[in-house]
Amino acid sequence: MKRILLLGCFFLSLALIDCGKGGEDKEIAESIARGALVLDVRTPNEYSIEHFPGAVNIPISSLSLRLDELGARDREIVVYCQSGGRSLRAKSLLNDKGFGRVKDAGGLQHLFSATSK
Repeated sequence: MKRILLLGCFFLSLALIDCGKGGEDKEIAESIARGALVLDVRTPNEYSIEHFPGAVNIPISSLSLRLDELGARDREIVVYCQSGGRSLRAKSLLNDKGFGRVKDAGGLQHLFSATSK
């Protein structure tokens, strides 16, 4: 019985977590519609296989050395990777370097989903 209750709580928490992303998804889509820079921080090989249309590829490993390619510090940036880990690190790095309008879209498939709604 405890196992069933725990599983029920687990699935409910997953559903609630996903519910909160609707607003974030809308903000990401609106930023892109306004002309935000879409930044892909995956490797060049991952980028060549599939990427978001118009995205600029700067791998997370070289991002701190290529900040000048991003333009003004007040520019809107939407950053993504494959699953969300690297994009989260990139957002943190960019915020630390003075880029204050950065949104983390997580993984590529999530970005496609967020912009197709």
